[in-house]
Amino acid sequence: MRTDSNQSGRRSRRGSSSSRNYRQGGGSYTPKTPVKPVQKSFWQKIVAFFTGGDKKKVSKPQSTYTPRSVTVETRTARKPEAVEVTSPKLYVGNLSFDATESDLSELFNGVGMVKLAEVVSHKATQKSKGFAFITMQTVEEAKRAVETLHDKEFMGRKLVVSGAKTSDVRNAA
Repeated sequence: MRTDSNQSGRRSRRGSSSSRNYRQGGGSYTPKTPVKPVQKSFWQKIVAFFTGGDKKKVSKPQSTYTPRSVTVETRTARKPEAVEVTSPKLYVGNLSFDATESDLSELFNGVGMVKLAEVVSHKATQKSKGFAFITMQTVEEAKRAVETLHDKEFMGRKLVVSGAKTSDVRNAA
């Protein structure tokens, strides 16, 4: 038996009998620490949950790649809900992201007196969300604004102008 010693007087691992037996075909190698089972990824767990998959056997989803030219999914444009004008407050949708409150005030002042124009923006980034609310002086002016400005192009986009939903209309829907 070959013993290599280093300066501290310990045996080196090079000549240990367990590794020599394995190399000489003296037995199969069994690790001392148990092998941990492979952890499932988050998505594998979700797929297994919804498909009722076996907990021990998780199959990879097969690739379903098809070129766009082969399958074209057409999205149907969702028509905005037409809300009857019962108050001076109006909803303005499909608004250009560059539109400001002063731009809207100028546009709606051509139809009637604007009390308030507010563009809804993202809280953190302060970028427009693409819609706004306009409050006119009277309900008649609001109705006239809907008739005149609905589907009119403004800053490169066709506006959607309708009555704003009130809290009772939102709760009923």
